[in-house]
Amino acid sequence: MNRVLLLILFCMLSFGIHAQTFSVSGTVSEDETQMPLPGVNVVVKGTTNGVITDFDGNYSIENVSTGDVLVFSFIGYTSKEVTITNQESIDVILAVDSQALDEVLVIGYGEQRKRDITGAVSNVGAETISKLEPVNAAQALQGTTSGVNVTPTGGSPGAESNIRIRGISTNGQNKPLVILDGFQYEGGLNSINPQDIENITVLKDAQAAIYGTIGANGVILVTTKSGKKNQKAKVSYEGYTGIQETTRKLPVLNATEYALILNESYANAGQSLPFPNVNGLGAGTDWQDEVFQEAMVTSHNLSIVGGEEKITYSIGASNLKQEGIISPEKSQFERSTAKVTLNADLTDKLNVQTKLFYNSTESSTVNSFSLGSVLFNAANIAPTIDPSVSNLDGQINLGNEVVNPLTQLDNTYNKYITNRLSGTVQASLDYATNLNLQARLGFNTSNTKNRDFTPQFNYGTGKIYTNANSSVTLGKINDNDYTFDLFNTYENTFGDDHDVTFLLGMTAYETNGEGLYGSRTGVQANSWEFADLSSANGTGEEQTNSSYSYKLRRLSYFGRIQYAFQDKYLLSAMLRRDSSTKFGPNNRVAYFPSATAGWVISEENFFNEDGFLNFLKLRGSYGVLGNDQIPDFGYLALLNGEATYVLGQEQLLVNGRALGQLANPNLQWEEAKKFDVGLDANFLDRKFEFTVDYFINNRDNLLISNIPVSGIYGVGAPASGSPTINAGSVRNAGWEFALSYNNKFNDDFSLNASFNLSTLENEVTQVNGTNFIEDGNFGVGQPLISRMEEGKPIGYFYGYQTDGIFQNQAEVDAHPSQLALGAEAMPGDIRYRDLNGDGVIDNNDRTDLGNPIPEVTLGFNFGFNFKNFDFATYMFSNLGNDIVRNYERDQPNVNKMSYVLDRWTGAGTSNTVPRVSTAATANKVFSDFYIEDGSFARIQTVSLGYTIPSEFTQKVSIDRFRVYGKVDNVYTFTEYSGYDPTASTGAPIGGGIDLGFYPLPRTYMLGVNLEF
Repeated sequence: MNRVLLLILFCMLSFGIHAQTFSVSGTVSEDETQMPLPGVNVVVKGTTNGVITDFDGNYSIENVSTGDVLVFSFIGYTSKEVTITNQESIDVILAVDSQALDEVLVIGYGEQRKRDITGAVSNVGAETISKLEPVNAAQALQGTTSGVNVTPTGGSPGAESNIRIRGISTNGQNKPLVILDGFQYEGGLNSINPQDIENITVLKDAQAAIYGTIGANGVILVTTKSGKKNQKAKVSYEGYTGIQETTRKLPVLNATEYALILNESYANAGQSLPFPNVNGLGAGTDWQDEVFQEAMVTSHNLSIVGGEEKITYSIGASNLKQEGIISPEKSQFERSTAKVTLNADLTDKLNVQTKLFYNSTESSTVNSFSLGSVLFNAANIAPTIDPSVSNLDGQINLGNEVVNPLTQLDNTYNKYITNRLSGTVQASLDYATNLNLQARLGFNTSNTKNRDFTPQFNYGTGKIYTNANSSVTLGKINDNDYTFDLFNTYENTFGDDHDVTFLLGMTAYETNGEGLYGSRTGVQANSWEFADLSSANGTGEEQTNSSYSYKLRRLSYFGRIQYAFQDKYLLSAMLRRDSSTKFGPNNRVAYFPSATAGWVISEENFFNEDGFLNFLKLRGSYGVLGNDQIPDFGYLALLNGEATYVLGQEQLLVNGRALGQLANPNLQWEEAKKFDVGLDANFLDRKFEFTVDYFINNRDNLLISNIPVSGIYGVGAPASGSPTINAGSVRNAGWEFALSYNNKFNDDFSLNASFNLSTLENEVTQVNGTNFIEDGNFGVGQPLISRMEEGKPIGYFYGYQTDGIFQNQAEVDAHPSQLALGAEAMPGDIRYRDLNGDGVIDNNDRTDLGNPIPEVTLGFNFGFNFKNFDFATYMFSNLGNDIVRNYERDQPNVNKMSYVLDRWTGAGTSNTVPRVSTAATANKVFSDFYIEDGSFARIQTVSLGYTIPSEFTQKVSIDRFRVYGKVDNVYTFTEYSGYDPTASTGAPIGGGIDLGFYPLPRTYMLGVNLEF
């Protein structure tokens, strides 16, 4: 009987326990966007009972009990555990795991976990790009990546940026290689829609050696957005509109100050005063106010992404319109883009992917950064002249260059249109266990056409811009290239301790193109509307035409092996063989080896991960990379020179062709030898991430084209020149530090901050065949001021060193003569140092005056999220570089900078600014008087956004609705007196010279982000 009662009781208990199981359902969403997450794993902890969320992030799991723990996990997000009480509905929000060491980064012909990377690699993700909303994608690297210095070529609409990775290494091409979704991209980052970018990875050391001869200047890998599997179609719109304004004006004299200074300068020369009566002149014309205007910028971006089990897709289109703050009707940039991405699993082993990019830009420009530019004229024209005066005859004589900048703008007509189609088609086949074969074809084709019109106009007697005839110039350029990659990857793990990845492949690259130009005078009706070659009726020698064509091929083979032992000892070795048609048969082929290694110290048994440090990795690398960025056929002598021949019985002079640049059949590659040692660490529960690197980059066998040779070779003939030879070397060394902090305190508040610092020491270690190479103009008729010379930074400034101002005649008499500089000194003139002690101030007393390369670059970024508000600010800084002030014209009657008000007017009045005089002086020769400290710190972006709560937006079928306000180029802290301390042409020799830099505008924006 007792046994029967026990059996009945046991059955009832079992039934009761079974009756307590139930189902739980809910939705899993993403923290930042509040969008549902498909494909999330939902598992009862400790069991195999689990499900995956559907397209809408919904799940339903059966047979769970009170006390069970549900684990929600998804790649790239922090896993979350929820204990079941008695609820039947559980909604979960997953946060992005920004500190995940399993984050996968693109490293060239493959991917690698962040924890396993043994090279110096920086990454900027879509979140940062979204907060910055840059007009130019290159701006996303500005201040966010250590070792990368980004400076704009100007503030004009559509201006590109100069990107330098770990310094300037060559006197030739220094820009990095851009790889867009696996293929070489020559369109420039400004032609890529920033909203299409998923992330940007920068390879700074020997990790880039997988790209061989084209990776010497570093590599920028751009990956665009793609759809995700099992994701319903998500429609996103991003748009903003903004107003731009100048951030600064040059401190010039007003009309009264100008007249008084001019009177004094004439009186000091013993001449009659040009303004006998200065009363009533007032402030006069502020020419910079006349030139600068507020301008608009607008952007629209629409994208659709989604996917099913076997196929994903991404479609997008954008339009950007930007006006210039100088004459918006004449200075404009418009960029339209379209993108299609398809990714399909045709079988379990075969995947096919294609990406197509269409880009169209249309721009109009003004002369913005040179002697004679609009800003150059605005700074130098007399403030006593009325803006309505177009012909300056009868006005005060300003020389033959300075004209009315408003008239100059009125007579500016041009248009540049570029249409570019780029793309890649890729197939990936898992043809055997652990083996994958990929084939990829990438291509670019672009068509550019330009039209320039110069109307007939008289700016005044003797003005060099006066045109007796109208003229039109047309140009059409077609550029094409393709890249074919075929590579095989083997991956395997042996005995749980040995992870091996072996890559073997080849790349074939070809680029070709042609251009056609023509110009003609006599445009019908002197009008832009009729500016075409067919309607112009000019005759004579001013009617010109020209054309060119080119073709370059490269064929490369490469291999890479990556090995990891117990996930703590890491090794990678690469070898690439390149052949290029840039070089002759003697040196066409070159080999580029490299190796990287790492030690994950935190995987050792003695390491206590529960302590302060959570992750620690030591790494090092060394490799050789190449550079072939030189003109074509330098190893051959071409008939592109000019000559005059005496022919026939009548001995007539006939124009013909002759040898141009001398040939050098022994040309060989530039070699970049890169060494790096670094340390990566995570600490305090992975909230902090720290990276430090020390690097040495030696560039040998520099390809230099202007080393002088004997005139016996005929290099002085028209269009001839010295041969290109391997004639120099440059060393860059420095430290890089990066520290970031990310912490989510609770569901309402999270904070992130990052700081990076880079130091750089640049030195030319060898120049063969000559003592120095020079470039860089200052004023008119003066010697070149920038040099490449052994023992000095590349492009350093070379001129006279000042020693104050002569206060009296006794000081003049006691000093060596300065007559060789153009005039004998007088009290009030600049005193120059006699550095060689020969008792004469002349060319032999010139010396090193400064370095245009920053010694330190900094970046600081900060942001937080509080409930539905988000805030972000980005700052960057350059320290230790010098700038040449070269926007002042050496003419007696032009306007002056306001520092002239502190001029010398008698003994003891000034020891920094010389006297004014229309007579000849040596005060205008290039010296440190014209060099200023270019250091600056800039608050680049401040952004504040608000996301409307989902309970309101979902009622109108909107998944996310964010509005934001943003200010770009907020404020620049600098002592530089010019428009912008980033002013530079970007030239290795001749950079850092400010010719009247088009200032970067400050932009006030309002924008929205919508997702459906």
